[in-house]
This record gives sequence, C-alpha cells and structure tokens, in this order.
Amino acid sequence: MKIDVIKLDGGKAGSVDLGEDIFGLEPRADILHRVVRWQRNKAQAGTHKVKTRSETSYSTKKIYRQKGTGGARHGDRNAPIFRKGGIYKGPTPRSHAHDLPKKFRKLGLKHALSAKAAEGNLVVIEAAALDAPKTSALAKQVKNLGWKRALIIDGATVDENFAMAARNIEGLDVLPSMGANVYDILKRDTLVITKAGLEALEARLQ
Repeated sequence: MKIDVIKLDGGKAGSVDLGEDIFGLEPRADILHRVVRWQRNKAQAGTHKVKTRSETSYSTKKIYRQKGTGGARHGDRNAPIFRKGGIYKGPTPRSHAHDLPKKFRKLGLKHALSAKAAEGNLVVIEAAALDAPKTSALAKQVKNLGWKRALIIDGATVDENFAMAARNIEGLDVLPSMGANVYDILKRDTLVITKAGLEALEARLQ
C-alpha cells in the first residue's frame, strides 16, 4: 500500500510503502473493543471506598430494649438500615485491571492502524521537528493541513521544540512510537505518523 509523504508546510516529500500485515487488515470491532476495555480498566484508579458498619461514627449502644416496644429489634445505630449507618458490601479499593495476552494487544494495535488507513485518516509526514518552540506557527500549519483532532506519532523520541509548541494546541496529541496505543489512536480523527515513527512501529509490530 503506497501513501504520499508530506511536509509540515503541506509540500510533498515522496511516498512510502505501508505493510499490508499492519495497515491492510480488515478492522474488527470486537478486537478493538477488548483492547480499549483492557486499557481503560488498567488506568482506572480503583480508590473508591465507603464506610462499613464497623467504621461509621456512632454509639454502639443498643438503641432500645429487645422486646416490648412494638417495633423491630435492633442493635446499634450503625446498622445499614439506618440513615448514616454503614454501607453493606460497598466498593472498596481494588485494581480493575485484567490480563490480555501480549499477542492480542499487538493485534489490536494493528487493527487500529488499519482502521485509520481504511478510513483515509492516516497521514505520513517527513518529520515532526521545529527550529523554535513557537505554538502560533505550528497552530497555523496544523490549521492549513486541516487537522482538527489529531494524534502525531513520532520515532523513539519526540522533538523537544515540537512537543513544547504542540502542548497548548487543543485537539493535538504527540506521542513517541512506544507510546502508541489503541485508545489514543481511535480517540482522534486523524492519525499522523512521521517516517521515523513508521519505521519504529513496523519494527515493534513484526
């Protein structure tokens, strides 16, 4: 699969061949869904906590005698049935992460890249580098290229000037090749990959 390479100013810079085994697959929603769910569950803090009956602040004295009141029998006011009482079997801190085989995660990334290529929302640029960290100059270039919600994937490292210029532009994310993931790729409308990023991704997914 051939695709044109452009520069940040919109000029042409030749073309590259994309591997069919990475960018030419038929995207499957079930695979993408499983990988995204694995990512989001792993990222979930899991710090939710409620107080149980033993942790609420109230007297533990029996509220009234066992028999003869005409009401139901009760112990202390910390019982879950009462207002401000303890919560029965409420959420406690835990990890929401679950296992997903490494081969499946790699397959999910291939399907995400293939999905962007199939939609025509994949752009390859020569390099993501700037002489100076000027946000206004980069914002103008991004606007001229028509990128509204874009993810830029660079090589092993991201150019410092480019990263500083991009961080204040709304809807623009920049990641090194090792940070490329299914959720971020699907979240943005346009996927932009540098030539260095393309080589790194192909090496990573072989």
